[in-house]
Amino acid sequence: MGSGTQATRGGWSRRRFVGAVAGAAAVAAVPAPAAPPEESAPAPRRAARTPAAAPDGPRPLHVGTYTSVDGGGTGIGLASYDPGTGEITGTGTLTGVADPSYLAVHPDGRTLYAVNERTDGGVTAVRLADRRILGTRSTGGAGPCHLSVHPSGRWLLSANYTSGSVAVHPIGAGGALGERTDLVTHTRPAPGPGQQGPHAHQFLTSPDGGHVLAVDLGTDTVYSYRLDLAGGRLTEVSQAHTRPGAGPRHLTFHPGGRYAYLANEVDDTIAVCGYDQASGRLSVGAPQPTGSGAGTTNYPAQILVTADGSYAYLANRGDNTVARYAVEAAGARLRLLDTVPVEGDFPRQIAFSPDGRLLFAACQRSGTVSVFGVDRATGELRLTGRPFASPVAVCALPL
Repeated sequence: MGSGTQATRGGWSRRRFVGAVAGAAAVAAVPAPAAPPEESAPAPRRAARTPAAAPDGPRPLHVGTYTSVDGGGTGIGLASYDPGTGEITGTGTLTGVADPSYLAVHPDGRTLYAVNERTDGGVTAVRLADRRILGTRSTGGAGPCHLSVHPSGRWLLSANYTSGSVAVHPIGAGGALGERTDLVTHTRPAPGPGQQGPHAHQFLTSPDGGHVLAVDLGTDTVYSYRLDLAGGRLTEVSQAHTRPGAGPRHLTFHPGGRYAYLANEVDDTIAVCGYDQASGRLSVGAPQPTGSGAGTTNYPAQILVTADGSYAYLANRGDNTVARYAVEAAGARLRLLDTVPVEGDFPRQIAFSPDGRLLFAACQRSGTVSVFGVDRATGELRLTGRPFASPVAVCALPL
């Protein structure tokens, strides 16, 4: 959810236009090379490889934004960061990608994917080696706000917020996207309190790879599907319902695979969920606090869990903090420890560096990216320096 006003909770405009005024990074634009011919049908991909840069050298950072709002960016922000200090240096902008509000990378590290969060929604592939745009495909809906790559590397999953639908695209051997293989609109149950329709907010794969799950804020439901890995078709297998009006936004699995954590944006809560790998069924637990201050209007956004499963972090928009939780009972329980100010406004998304030593927070309204060092023993966060300015920063993807 991009805004924080009750009057616009059911509409897509709340995602884009609230918090659009932001600081702009002083970096040069990098035009995108022309797209090559379309690629053939998907083929098996190589396993993830070690990043090309030396561990102690600068690492790439990509920043998503809105290009069609006042004060927004002109494409995908390009930067690098020091993996030791967390310091970010801007290097330019990849132009030619419209409203790239959410980003993901292929498991082999060679291709970047961005949603085009527009009325005529799309997904765009970018080859990282030379920043060549490999083409854009329609998502079949409006306002795509999230995408992820299936662990096989052969399928791109995207969620159309405005249309309340999820889409599947095949990924070719070189990373380019093929024509959409499936599109499913959430027609049941009926929209929750204050909602005018379904609003798919996230589409991700379970840790075991057996199911893909769609989180829908508008219907207060998490849908579980089986994905046909040969043809890219979806078959619904179960639904998990939050309490009415919770407004689920983002789901993150514990590395053990038996539990997941659900951020409920509308009622400002988080919930522990049980997950059955065999059936794909999710069971939503009781709502818990996000750590937001009394009287604060807050919209929890994204959750992260450390690779060892010991700590979880939640971005709080409005309270402008990151909440830290101890993960207990092998993932079955969360215990709120504290909250840390992000030194920015409206942290829309958070992400770990690949080694888990840094946490990046993209702050939409302030147009900044904050970086924290993560203490692996205690889970404590420490701000590493001054936030990095980037126009309407809604997603930070460190590689």
